[in-house]
Formats: sequence, structure tokens, C-alpha cells
Amino acid sequence: MFGISAKRIFRSGMQNFFRNGIVSLSSILVMSITLFIMTSIIILGGFLNYSLNQVRNKVDVNVYFVTGAADTDIFSLQKSLEALPEVSSVQYVSSDQALADFKSKHQNDELTLQALDELGDNPLGAVLNIKAKDPSQYAGIATFLDNTESQTLSEGGTNIIDTVNYAQNKVVIDRLSGIIKSVNIIGIWFAIIFVLVSLIVTFNTIRLTIFMAKDEISVMRLVGASNSYIKGPFIVSGLLCGIISSILILIIFAAITFVVNHYYNSYFVGFDLFQYYIANFLEIFAIIFGSGIILGCISSYLAVQKYLKG
Repeated sequence: MFGISAKRIFRSGMQNFFRNGIVSLSSILVMSITLFIMTSIIILGGFLNYSLNQVRNKVDVNVYFVTGAADTDIFSLQKSLEALPEVSSVQYVSSDQALADFKSKHQNDELTLQALDELGDNPLGAVLNIKAKDPSQYAGIATFLDNTESQTLSEGGTNIIDTVNYAQNKVVIDRLSGIIKSVNIIGIWFAIIFVLVSLIVTFNTIRLTIFMAKDEISVMRLVGASNSYIKGPFIVSGLLCGIISSILILIIFAAITFVVNHYYNSYFVGFDLFQYYIANFLEIFAIIFGSGIILGCISSYLAVQKYLKG
């Protein structure tokens, strides 16, 4: 009996969906706009997180030593740093290598290179490049270096650390993190607004469908049809709108990400838009498909519930 009723409800819902084509199309368009915004936010969030990770991977803490600092003292500090649980790696750059890197970086700056030659001696000290396992752990490393810097590390009783550039790099990470946080908050509010708009518009379009079928509903009530049996076809119609909107948006974004990635990849600084979409397709599919079904069913249910109460 239940199977027969469910089959009738589904068939009636399909008939309502295609019979009221204009109303169904308007519901699909509104839902599609909402799902489009939601998918855009997901992909934008992926791009921003990628950008943050790129910056994080390039950012490190650099310890610059005074010229003439003994290698034994530097290596001793390097071992102490490598023993810290927060540290991922410590790279030693000799003063000669630091000078070669400086000359390579300023190879087109003749005045700088000429001034360097006039000095005669190498003015650069050795450097330790420290990478943390997580960017949030740089603060602990900087604290360790601050405490170490106040100690006399050389045999002569002088401090061998010249400067530590943690403060400058911290500003870059914090600013980018703040931008991503702000964009995510704005994206969430946009999604909420469009979900509410979609619910309201779909709610009203379903009410219009119900109004057009009021005679049919009245007959169903007269013959003793239950409220759940009356609601069923309209919920099925809303469900179909959500499913079609979801499939439409998933196909559209597959095309958009492929085209944008093919022709405008240089604007995304190495971020493969299409590959990201494919790699995260199951997650995106679950979010968009689930949202479409929920939007369609909830708006339809609320509209029918209000009409039956009225």
C-alpha cells in the first residue's frame, strides 16, 4: 500500500513539475544562482588557501650572524634549533655563499656591486634559515632566539647573532591570514543571503503552483486524502528543482574551470583551477547536491504547510 502511494505521489509530482513549466523554471534559476554563489565561494576559498600556503612555504625565520662569527658557535646554535619540536629544518648558509647569493640577486645593479668591491672584505655574515612545521610555531622559535640572543655564545664573550627577521615575516603571514578570514566571512554571509532569497522565491513559486492546483487539492481533501499525501507531489516538484539546479551548476563549473584554467591560468599563480575542482569534486558534489535538495524540499514543505493551515 505504501509503495503504491509513494509511486502515485512521485508520478503526481512529476506531472506538476512539467505541467507548471514556467514556475518550475523560475525555481530552478533562483536555486541555480544560489548554488553558483556557494560553488564560487568554495573554489575561491581553495585558491586563497593555496596562496596562503605558498606564502607560508616561502616564509621562514632568518638568523643573521655577525661577520667573523666562528662556525663552531653557529653549528652549536643550529643543533639547538634542530632539537626544538617546532622546527622542521635549519639550513646553514656560509658567509661566502651569502655574498655569492647577494651578487647574483643584484647582478644588474652596478653601483651596489662596485661599492661591494671597494669594501674589499666580505661584509656579510653566515645565515641560518629556519622553517617551522607550522607557521603558528614561529613565535616559539622567535622566543627561543630572543632568549639565546641575550647570551654570550662566542668564546670571546660577545654575541654572534646580528639580527633575526621574524617580525617582518610575521606581518606578511598575519595580513594574508586576515584577508582570507575576511573573505571567508563575507562569503558565508553571501551564501546565507542567497539561501534565504532562494528559499523565499521558491516558497512563493511553490505557493503559486499550489494556488493553480487549489481545485485539485480541494477534491483530494473531500475524498479524505491525508495532508502528507497532498504535500507529497509538491515536495517532489521542489526536489526535482533542487536536483536539476545542482546538476546544472556542477556541469557549468566543470566547463568554467576548464576554460579559465586553459586560457587564464597565469592569473592564478600556479593554482590549477580545473584540477582543484576535479580533486575536490566529491566534496563539492555533496555540498551542492545536498544544498539543492534541501532548498527544494524545505521551501516546498513550508509553502504547502502554510497553505494547508490557511
